[in-house]
Amino acid sequence: MERIFAIGDIHGCFDKLEKLMGIIPLEYGNDRLVFIGDYIDRGPRSRDVVDFVIDIRKRFEKVTCLLGNHESMLLQYLDRPGSETRSLYFLNGGDATATSYGYCEPPEEDMIDIPTEHLDFFRSLLPFYETPDYIFVHAGLRPGVPLCEQNLDDLVWIRHEFIYSDFDFGKTVVFGHTPFSSPLIEGNKIGIDTGAVYGGSLTCVELPSKTIYEV
Repeated sequence: MERIFAIGDIHGCFDKLEKLMGIIPLEYGNDRLVFIGDYIDRGPRSRDVVDFVIDIRKRFEKVTCLLGNHESMLLQYLDRPGSETRSLYFLNGGDATATSYGYCEPPEEDMIDIPTEHLDFFRSLLPFYETPDYIFVHAGLRPGVPLCEQNLDDLVWIRHEFIYSDFDFGKTVVFGHTPFSSPLIEGNKIGIDTGAVYGGSLTCVELPSKTIYEV
């Protein structure tokens, strides 16, 4: 049986990512690795995190990378430049990402100059990933809405309507986005954002055993 290792929100915490990858018993070629989104912003080493994840995806086939709300904000800022998208991005930690790409402070008018390989990575991120037993998504799902009809904004932004719902989604939903002091494990969902960038742990869950790894 294929094991799945899902890693929560990294937010530029490259040191924690390196340590976590060093302790999970992942067998490349046999197991699948899923990144749940939010690789960037707030933490100090967003660029290094993206380089690291791109390298893993190049070398190993079974690596799935999901879109987080922070990558979504970055793409909106790059694709639709203006005061609104700029403010939204930089007020939510984008200044740390700009610094990691070599800027002393966020540019006032010009866009952040992001390497093409990194931009291609951001544009390749999936809104969700589904297996026979699990749905992996950054923020969660809107209860009562079929997966194929879910709104992208909900997939990367939803919080309370999903977290406090006991709706049966047909499969266990594995998500990040909303930080908890420890992993949330319930009958219909597993939350693995444990606030790495706020001083908490970076968490990985191994499925189907639900084994938790934290650094």
